[in-house]
Amino acid sequence: MKRTKPLALLGVAVLAVLVLGAFALLMTTLLSDVAAVATLALCIVFIVALSVLGAKSKQWRQNPYW
Repeated sequence: MKRTKPLALLGVAVLAVLVLGAFALLMTTLLSDVAAVATLALCIVFIVALSVLGAKSKQWRQNPYW
């Protein structure tokens, strides 16, 4: 149990660095390519659609964690 907290912190830090790097790469690409705009739009639509489907689910808060 003592090893899981530092490993979890390391995992979160690595994930944050990867997300920031991907965001920086997306912004540099976005300013120079039309295909990147289309990809960004598709990603946003996909995320919003999944959020709407999850919000409409009647069981999304019916688990022991919440």
